[in-house]
Amino acid sequence: MSITKENKAEIFKSYGLNPNDTGSPEVQIAIWTQRINSLIEHFNVHKKDNHSRLGLMKMVGKRRRLLDYLKSKDENRYQDIIAKLGLRK
Repeated sequence: MSITKENKAEIFKSYGLNPNDTGSPEVQIAIWTQRINSLIEHFNVHKKDNHSRLGLMKMVGKRRRLLDYLKSKDENRYQDIIAKLGLRK
């Protein structure tokens, strides 16, 4: 359910402004998306895990706030990250 260091390094390279970029909104959104997708796979097996479902809802809200922030700052970067990650909107 957690992300390995190698997966994070790959996310930093593909979504960051440089390979050491860990704080840009695009990188943070990509990391939250990875964590959300792993939890969704967890729920396919464990349908009644309501405690983790609460964590999932908090993660989705956090990602939504980051997306809203990015949209207010730079619409083009917002559209690019939505397209790369395959998110709605």
